[in-house]
Amino acid sequence: MKKEIEVKGIQISVYKHNKSDYISLSSIAKYRDQKRTDYIIQNWLKTRSTIELLGIWEKMYNPFFNSIEFDGIRMQSGLNSFILTPKRWIQSTNSIGIISKQGKLGGTFAHKDIAFEFASWISVEFKLYMIKEFQRLKEAESNQHNLQWSVQRTISKINYRIHTDAIKENLIPNFLTKEQAKIIYASEADLLNVALFGMTAQDWKIQNPNLEGNIRDQASLEQLVVLSNMESINALLIQQNISSEDRILQLNQVAISQMKSLLTAKGVKFLGEV
Repeated sequence: MKKEIEVKGIQISVYKHNKSDYISLSSIAKYRDQKRTDYIIQNWLKTRSTIELLGIWEKMYNPFFNSIEFDGIRMQSGLNSFILTPKRWIQSTNSIGIISKQGKLGGTFAHKDIAFEFASWISVEFKLYMIKEFQRLKEAESNQHNLQWSVQRTISKINYRIHTDAIKENLIPNFLTKEQAKIIYASEADLLNVALFGMTAQDWKIQNPNLEGNIRDQASLEQLVVLSNMESINALLIQQNISSEDRILQLNQVAISQMKSLLTAKGVKFLGEV
């Protein structure tokens, strides 16, 4: 997913790649020259300080970095005849810090650590404004995610009421005490926990003694969506007098199928996304 920030009148693309933020060097270069962005990037790449920076970053984060090719490039840096393009750097060193994207919205992108250094080379003032706008983007993303999570948690709680009503009407005999009824409610809740998370609430607490709340409070947005669906499905299965052994197997298949769909589907949008 690609987003944009505006820095001193320049629209800068921010692209999510392998769960990290990559910022368009092509966009940043426009602050110095609107038309010759490739030339600006190449001039930055050919400097020895830039090559040293890129090499250190790759060695820190890229286990497949080609250090032999990097040493060859570093030895050539500083020569008048030396030219280094993003494409050559990527192909020679197997770089992950700089990537190239094709198409109308493509260009040269770099991990935010590297992009900020490029922005500093362009203009220290520009870099500071870019950091400010980037932080604003991340805060907005965080607030949006928290809102999505809160809404889904509320839906999950509403569905849980449907779930507990089905338990009350079909699984709890009239002569049970309230304390005995709580055991059945907890058992059915853990049936869902095991089907989705692979463990009971107590098992989770033992494994995560330092985390606040319970297993569902720490669930991802996708897990909460699936949990809501599972509560409704389990309520129907209970009303059909299907045994807990059969229900947990069916619910586990539902959890696997729906989680795969949510995590692999492209273009799925949640509340607040545009």
